[in-house]
Amino acid sequence: MNNGKQNIAYIDGANLHNGCKDLGFNLDYKKFRVWLTEKFKVSRAYVFIGLVPRYANLYEHLQEAGYTLIFKETIYGSEGKIKGNCDADLVLHAVRDSYEGSLSSAVLVSSDGDYASLVRFLIEKNHFKTIISPSNKCSILLRRINCPIVYLDQVKKMFQ
Repeated sequence: MNNGKQNIAYIDGANLHNGCKDLGFNLDYKKFRVWLTEKFKVSRAYVFIGLVPRYANLYEHLQEAGYTLIFKETIYGSEGKIKGNCDADLVLHAVRDSYEGSLSSAVLVSSDGDYASLVRFLIEKNHFKTIISPSNKCSILLRRINCPIVYLDQVKKMFQ
């Protein structure tokens, strides 16, 4: 019995989307969610994503595929580009889950080195399973930790 603890995926939505785009494929989010469940026993998958009203259909699709969305308010940068950095929200959520005792093991879906300190913390607390890197350019800061990393391009055929 795991006493209510869960394996949880923490997904940087923009990093996953952009990584797949850079690899030249569209991710089938339903298949990806099933794979997370089967491969890593993920019972909850959080997607941290900027809230942009015109993407309401995407949000609905993700929720129907079994993801829990955590929205970040967005702003427009000087060049008119949407900005909604979710890194701090993802880190806070994972640390809170660890301290509140609801986390058994974490799966981080991102290639962003800003999460290196989170991964080290989760390893220290025995709450870490793996990184899923949506990019071949996974940050050296994550690779230096010497933890398990699954490169999405190596398994992408399952999600197309």
